[in-house]
Amino acid sequence: MTPAPERPGGTTARTVRRFLRDNGLGLFFLIAFLLALAGQALAGRAEFNDQLVAEGFAPVGLGTYLTSSDFAVDVTENWQSEYLQFSLYILATVWLVQRGSPESKEPGKTGAESDREQRTGPYAREDSPRRAAARDWRGLLYSNSLGLVMGVVFLLSWLAQSVTGVAAYNEQRLRRLQAPVDWTRYLSSADFWSRSLQNWQSELLAVASMAVLAIYLRQRGSPESKPVGAPDSATGVEG
Repeated sequence: MTPAPERPGGTTARTVRRFLRDNGLGLFFLIAFLLALAGQALAGRAEFNDQLVAEGFAPVGLGTYLTSSDFAVDVTENWQSEYLQFSLYILATVWLVQRGSPESKEPGKTGAESDREQRTGPYAREDSPRRAAARDWRGLLYSNSLGLVMGVVFLLSWLAQSVTGVAAYNEQRLRRLQAPVDWTRYLSSADFWSRSLQNWQSELLAVASMAVLAIYLRQRGSPESKPVGAPDSATGVEG
C-alpha cells in the first residue's frame, strides 16, 4: 500500500509540537517570567504614581514608567540576586555536600573530579562537546563556563542596579529639594545595600531550604527530588 499523502502543514505541525515538548520547561518559565514582568510593570506604575501624587506631582503613563530608572532598578535588583544565588550554588556544590540531599554530591566526592569522571581530555567520548577534549585554555574555560557566565551576569546585573539605582535615588532627592549624590557615594549608601541585601537573604534562605527539605520530603517524578522510596540518607540521587 502506498502511504497516505502528507497533509499540508502536517510536517510543520509535528515540528512545532516536538519543539514545544522538548523545550516545555524553558518555555514555561520564560512565559511565566514575561507575565510576572508585565504584572510588575503595572503594579509598579500604580505605586509610583501614588508616590508622585502624594508629593504633588502629575502621574506618568506606562511608557514613561517603563523607561524610568525606578522600573529599571526594581528589575535589576531582582536579577542580580537570582544570579548570585545560582553562582554561589554552582560553586559551593563543587566543594560542599549535604548528606541526604539530591542537590548535593555524595560525601567524599568533593572537588573538581578527575578527567575520567568528567569525560574530559583523553576521556572525552564521541558524543562529548569538542571543547571537552581540548587540553589547553579552551578546555579549562569550557570546564568552568557555567559558573563564569552566571558570575558575570550577576556582576553586570549588580552594576546595572547601581547605575539605575543612583538615578532613581537622585530623582527622589530632587523631588524633596535635596542635592543629588554621585555614583561612588551611592555605592556606600543604605539605599543600595538595603536593595541588595533584602534580595540576597531571601535567595540564600530559599536555596538552604531546598537543599535541606529535599532530604526528608519528596516530589514524585521530579529530578529535583529523590525517588519516593529512597532512604533519607541517599545523597545525589534524583527521582
